[in-house]
Amino acid sequence: MSWIVRTIGAIAFLLTAGAGAHTPSQPPHQLFNEGDLKLESGEVIKDFSISYVTHGTLNAKKSNAILMVTAISGNHHRIDFMIGAGKALDPNKYFIICTDAIANGLTTSPSNSKAQPRMSFPKFTIRDMVESQYRLLKEKFGIDHVVAVIGPSMGGMQTLQWGVSHPGMMDGLVAMVPLAKTPAWTVAVLETTRKAIMDDPAWNNGNYASPPEKGVRLWRDILNLLAARTPDMYQPQFKNGMDVLPWMKQQEDKVMNAFDANDWIYQTWAYEKHDVGTTPGFNGDTAKALASIKAKTLILTGTKDLLNPEFEPLAAAKSIHDVKVVTISPGTVTGHASAGGGNAADVNFLNREAGNFLDAVTDHRKTLN
Repeated sequence: MSWIVRTIGAIAFLLTAGAGAHTPSQPPHQLFNEGDLKLESGEVIKDFSISYVTHGTLNAKKSNAILMVTAISGNHHRIDFMIGAGKALDPNKYFIICTDAIANGLTTSPSNSKAQPRMSFPKFTIRDMVESQYRLLKEKFGIDHVVAVIGPSMGGMQTLQWGVSHPGMMDGLVAMVPLAKTPAWTVAVLETTRKAIMDDPAWNNGNYASPPEKGVRLWRDILNLLAARTPDMYQPQFKNGMDVLPWMKQQEDKVMNAFDANDWIYQTWAYEKHDVGTTPGFNGDTAKALASIKAKTLILTGTKDLLNPEFEPLAAAKSIHDVKVVTISPGTVTGHASAGGGNAADVNFLNREAGNFLDAVTDHRKTLN
């Protein structure tokens, strides 16, 4: 029961981590202006700035960097539970660059763009996110190679895309609850969340003065309370089934001021259309694209994941040459929330597996097992 209670607090953070203020003990929030960011579509995001924080120190050879990429609606704090002395991402060993994805509210987004606000913002892809991060590494830090790229959920999708788009730029990839090609189930979930928002009259074609409350509440229920959890998690938490209803309202209340509807809509459009196979040069062949990955790859899946179903990354892994696939914390049934940082067993497991993997990568071991 105790792990269920701990996990509840992380569900809100799993996919919708708001852009909270930094405390004095946290590394400073930074912006790097890239000018106009040309998108895969040919459009541009005008006056584009990417948001990030760093942990640790970049060594003289610039050989100890790790790039962290975040989940949908998450921010650079998304895997803070893996960053720290003795953890997988140890700042005493690595220089960790934690980035914010396009349209997460910190990096240039529909919610903060002055040149292209709200629904005038151009649509973008997961690959566009990757290219914005590539420019940060090259133009801001002068980094040509990283130890690894790591990310959860949509971050896992970006991680695999990094391996396809820039196969020689990293030694390792750590993709947590990822997708290589978004399946129909996930598309249906995302479309449902968008309809919840866009069918609320208060959304007003994106021109709302305050959050479209009814739509956001329904979005919260669909995504965080259903797709990001599993039925198994509810059973020990609510002995009386009706007790879930006031709890649901409490969860809805918590998100009202920490969420921008238009940012979510834009990120879901990128999420649902993702396929590494549509990377230029692969003609839509997902398996061929995955086979081009040169980096050692660790894929971590969640049991009964109802957002990014396990079957997709398991199938994708068959096309990657040097890959290890692990179920997060076998024995727990935390689904997509297994990479959320709320369950102590999952957190310990992720730190152990990712830490051992990074040790193998930096030691240049031939095998991951």
